[in-house]
Amino acid sequence: MVTMSDVARLAGVSKMTVSNVVNNRAGVSEPVRLRVLDAIQQSGYRLNVNARTLKAGRTGVIGLAVPGVDEPYFGMLGSFIIEAARARGFHVAIEQTGASDTGEADAIAQSHKLQFDGLILSAVALDPRDQGHSWGDFPIVMLGERDFGASIDHVGMANEAGTRAATEHLVAQGCTRIANVTGWSLEGVHVVSRRYQGYVDGLAAHGIEVDTSLVALSGMTMEDGRRAVRRLHSSGVPFDGVVAVTDTVALGVIRGLADLGLRVPEDVRVIGFDDVPQSPYTTPSLSSVAPDHRWMAEKAVSLIAARIEDPSRPPEEHTAPFELKLRESTA
Repeated sequence: MVTMSDVARLAGVSKMTVSNVVNNRAGVSEPVRLRVLDAIQQSGYRLNVNARTLKAGRTGVIGLAVPGVDEPYFGMLGSFIIEAARARGFHVAIEQTGASDTGEADAIAQSHKLQFDGLILSAVALDPRDQGHSWGDFPIVMLGERDFGASIDHVGMANEAGTRAATEHLVAQGCTRIANVTGWSLEGVHVVSRRYQGYVDGLAAHGIEVDTSLVALSGMTMEDGRRAVRRLHSSGVPFDGVVAVTDTVALGVIRGLADLGLRVPEDVRVIGFDDVPQSPYTTPSLSSVAPDHRWMAEKAVSLIAARIEDPSRPPEEHTAPFELKLRESTA
């Protein structure tokens, strides 16, 4: 079996230098680091993770579990979390949960099994207060818009305030019949119901009552948004603005309006939520509620690091700041 000493001899450095490179420690010049990495590749050296874990009590790996890795928002969030984790000396392993209670619980179980130092979980279905969900002192930070009741470290978005601001922006732009193309259900406390409440609050701030015929339940994909706005149009209900639950849904709405021969923003103004990287580059460019995703990522990683150091510390709840990114779709 190839040892660290073999790598050191091949690279012409000390065993300590190899250890510093393997453990991503500072103090090694870039040319030496590259030479050591080349020697590791040539020799076929494999780090004994179990032995290192037993010695240090940590693997240097945290998990990130999200509903779907193919969704633009979670791709963006993942990149920020990887960047923030690297700055603290962590690597990130990504899991896909399918937005199900089982998938989220499995992500926690696998994080235990693989000896991750902690897990950042974007929870859609799982509630840590439900009986049957127990993970002892395993470090977990929840992302998402469920009500976790200050029972666990949580980083969320200003869902109600952000959607209210989006709705009020459309009112200020002259829209009088504003539709809400939203997710699967308004029951319970989650991202869909919270953003719907923001829509209601935004209308109420201008003395406008909610017209339920303008509320289109859909799903969370582009195709869901496309179908929802086509159904809304075919119902004969007039509308001149759309607040979409996410940018992904909003992009589907814009496609559906184009299919119907309606122009954005001339006929219908559209605004989304999340400010995904594609939003400034669509035609028209998409106005959006823009939470500070980098802030969220850095806060989640800092909470994981703090929880690893002190498992008994009290849970913290944080809400990301936001701004409106106003672009062509609401001009």
